[in-house]
Amino acid sequence: MAHHAPVVLLNASCEPHDLVSFPHAVRMLFRGVAVVHEADADRTIGPHPWPKVVRLVRYVVATWMHRPAAFGREAVLRRDRRRCAYCGARADTVDHVVPRSRGGPWSWLNAVAACGSCNSRKADRTPVEAGMRLRFDPWEPTRAQVTGWRAR
Repeated sequence: MAHHAPVVLLNASCEPHDLVSFPHAVRMLFRGVAVVHEADADRTIGPHPWPKVVRLVRYVVATWMHRPAAFGREAVLRRDRRRCAYCGARADTVDHVVPRSRGGPWSWLNAVAACGSCNSRKADRTPVEAGMRLRFDPWEPTRAQVTGWRAR
C-alpha cells in the first residue's frame, strides 16, 4: 500500500483516542472493531468508504494517554509546535538549554525546539551566556499533548 495520511481514531463516545496508520484503520474496519465516521466520498476500499476518521465500536479506556510522553526529537518538535523557543521561527532542530557537553541531561526539561540559526548562535553555551532568552520554559507533556489531542 502506498503512503497515506494517518487516520484519526475516535473512541465509541466520539472523543479523540489516537492517530493510526491507514493500513491499521483498514484492518480495524475489516475486523469490525471500528466504523467509518468521516470518509473521502470519491474513494472506497473494498466495501468501505475511504476512511479519514474511524470510530471504535466499543469504548476503550485511555488512561495511558495521560501518562508522560516518550522523549525524543520529534516529540520535542511537536510539543513546541515546531516553533523556535528563542525567536519563534520554524524550528527544525532540538537545542539543549544546558548543553550536553556541560552535563545537561537528555530530558524534556532541558530540550527545546530551535531554528538552525538560533541553535548555531547559542552553540555550546547556556542561553544566559549567549545573551538569548527562552520564550517559554520547557515542560513535560503527556502522550495526549504530544499526539495533538490536547493543547497545553
